[in-house]
Amino acid sequence: MKKETIAIHSGMESDGTHGDVVPPIHKSTIFKHRKGKEGAAGYNYTRAGNPNRTQLEQQLAALESGSDAAAFSSGVAASSAVFQALEPGDHVLAPEDVYHGTRELLNELMRRWGLEINFVDMTDVGAVDRAMQDNTKLIWIESPSNPMLYITDIGSVCEMAGDETEVCVDNTWPTPVNQRPLEFGADLVVHSTTKYLGGHSDVLGGAVIAATSSNLYERIESIQSMAGAVPSPSNCWLLSRSIRTLPYRVRAHNENARQLAEFLEAHSKIEEVYYPGLKSHDSYELARRQMEGPGGMISFLVDGTEEEAKEVIWQSQLITPATSLGGVESTWEHRLSSEGEGSQTPGNMIRISVGLEHVDDLASDLERALGVLD
Repeated sequence: MKKETIAIHSGMESDGTHGDVVPPIHKSTIFKHRKGKEGAAGYNYTRAGNPNRTQLEQQLAALESGSDAAAFSSGVAASSAVFQALEPGDHVLAPEDVYHGTRELLNELMRRWGLEINFVDMTDVGAVDRAMQDNTKLIWIESPSNPMLYITDIGSVCEMAGDETEVCVDNTWPTPVNQRPLEFGADLVVHSTTKYLGGHSDVLGGAVIAATSSNLYERIESIQSMAGAVPSPSNCWLLSRSIRTLPYRVRAHNENARQLAEFLEAHSKIEEVYYPGLKSHDSYELARRQMEGPGGMISFLVDGTEEEAKEVIWQSQLITPATSLGGVESTWEHRLSSEGEGSQTPGNMIRISVGLEHVDDLASDLERALGVLD
């Protein structure tokens, strides 16, 4: 089936009792034991499993062409489970340009967990290969990267990694509509479902999807249950509801972002635009081969100082200054201010999550805000 059909129909089976077309929210935290089958497969306690979570996980696995999915209460919780599934002393490779929350997680928590971590230029497969060690157990890919929108050749890295090293791709920005890393050989995919999958800036969540069952993924599932960072039934239901419109929303995000990126690239007050849908992007051809759409995220450098860049975002009347992304509303931020100490993000960079407003209105709002640079 095509992804539009998968998004609507996967995980939607009803128990048949009432003929529900849309499954209900199962609020119960406990489930009645079956005589003689205590401890058998089935629902027992909602931390270990819930019908709404099952529905969501089936949707996510189907959309990513995976075998299994584990839903978490946030994207960081999902990422943490992947790293915690490794053994102390294992080596992890991550991108130099990576979501600052992932960098903090690796540096502040996972090093204490006993992991060895190196950050490398993931756009250079040779550099990744040279950074490999005998104890390298995980390569973490973020493509497009946050906030510079660098593109990693997922298939080449997976081929280089071989059978002994797992490859996990953070697919939050492109979503499975624009990119399906498991089909390029990745072992795991991670999402902050808070973003495009939720799509309305009103639900927190995360997920790990596996290409096939493995020892690492089985440990991730154990961590999901034992550590308990699981989404509520209501959040699972809301995410599942939102996913049904995901393919159509993402196509609109793609088109709006493409037009705004072209607008920004031609603007006299813009120094540089980072967007893989532009022919000027260093990895434009790779992005075309690897992605079905360039996504709804743009980063750009204003022709001005850090303080002037900060002032630009306060001039908009339509685009909301906010740090998250992937909602139907457009948001933007001075990225360095959000990342804080230790960030290598340029001081004159603004990152925008292009929403579903009419693109002409967004362009007018951008023109108004950039007027402060005159």
